[in-house]
Amino acid sequence: MSNSAWLITSQLYAGLAFFQLWQLRLIRSCLTMDSAKTLVHVFISSRLDYCNSLLVGAADCVIRKLQVQNAAARLITGTRKFDHITSILRDFHWLSVHQGIKYKITMLVNKCLQGLAPPYLAELCQPVVELAGRWHLRSAASGKLSVQRTATTIVRRNFAVSGPDISNSLPTDLHLSLLLTATFARHLKAHLFCSTE
Repeated sequence: MSNSAWLITSQLYAGLAFFQLWQLRLIRSCLTMDSAKTLVHVFISSRLDYCNSLLVGAADCVIRKLQVQNAAARLITGTRKFDHITSILRDFHWLSVHQGIKYKITMLVNKCLQGLAPPYLAELCQPVVELAGRWHLRSAASGKLSVQRTATTIVRRNFAVSGPDISNSLPTDLHLSLLLTATFARHLKAHLFCSTE
């Protein structure tokens, strides 16, 4: 997908998200904070999460268009436009768009390794230790996955490259752990939430 196609897609999603926020603003005074948070999650976060893994490697100008969490947090809490919002986002434990993309890709890699993903995806996530002639490498002992070498930026956006690459960037204890999917998801979200972009 080209940057122009990504830009159009992100503008469409951002436009829909802001439209939903505007509609929620009309009824915000009738809602409790918990119900407002639930509605924001249903109408806004779900739109941002839908197919966001396609935005791996997209330019920052494309990703910035999808940052509607600030406006959503302001709507929920009633914070004014020019007040700091970072502490509120931390209280809500909301991942940024970049972190959300990493989260989704890494969860898909984890499902591939646990045999919960379709075979055509699972074969793209090969641990180095399982490859002939490479089991003795340091990367094999640390639980790393084999990453295909690429010469172009566009190929790096492919799941076969981006999935193992993002997974390899995680701490070793997350690589080596054979946690259930729900537990792994909690640990992964905690790691991404604490890490800085």
